[in-house]
Amino acid sequence: MFTGLIREIATVKSFKGSTLCIKATLKAKLGDSIAINGACLTVVKLSEDGFCVELSPESQKHLVIENYKDAVHIEPAMMMGDKFEGHVVQGHVDAIGEIQEIKNLGNSYDVFIRVPKKSIPFIVPKGSITIDGVSLTVNDVKGNIFRLTIIPHTMKETLFKNYKKGSKVNIETDMFARYISHILSHQKNISSLSWDEVDAINASF
Repeated sequence: MFTGLIREIATVKSFKGSTLCIKATLKAKLGDSIAINGACLTVVKLSEDGFCVELSPESQKHLVIENYKDAVHIEPAMMMGDKFEGHVVQGHVDAIGEIQEIKNLGNSYDVFIRVPKKSIPFIVPKGSITIDGVSLTVNDVKGNIFRLTIIPHTMKETLFKNYKKGSKVNIETDMFARYISHILSHQKNISSLSWDEVDAINASF
C-alpha cells in the first residue's frame, strides 16, 4: 500500500529486458515493494547507489514504458504504524492517460488528461486519482477528459514540471470506485450476502 506522496525523483541507470535499475538515495532491501511512476514493483537486486526491480511482460504491457528512461518518481511501500498521508494507493496502474493541456493560472496549474472511456466510471469529481505515482484530487470530468489543479510546490517537486501536451502517464483510478463497481456489477448473481462476506468486503478497504 502507498500514499501517492513522492519520496524521491530517482534516475534510471539501465532498463534491459525485464530488469530496471535505479540510482536512488533510498536504501532498499531485497523483496521490498517500491512504486516507480506509480507501479508497484519488487526489488530483486541491490547496488551501492540504488537497486533493480523486475517488470514482467504483463507489467510492461500496461505501463508507459518510454517514461522509464531518465527520471522517475519513487515511493516505498508503507510500513505498519506509518503515519497515513495522501490517498489510498495500491500501485496498480489500470490506464494510460494523455495530457491534453496544461494551463498556468499564476498560483496554480490546471492539467487536463484524456483516458480511455472505460476508465471514466472510476474517476470521480473530488475523488482521488494517481498520476505516475502522484496522488491528486479530481476537479471535474467531461467526456473522457478530467481536470486536476496542481499547486506550484507539486509542479516543482515532481515530474509534472516536464509534462507537456501529448505526454503519456500511468494512471491508477480510485480504488474504492473500482471495488464498488465490481461488487455492483456482480450483484445480480448474488441472492444475498452473509455477514462473513460483508466483513470480507469491508476488510478489502
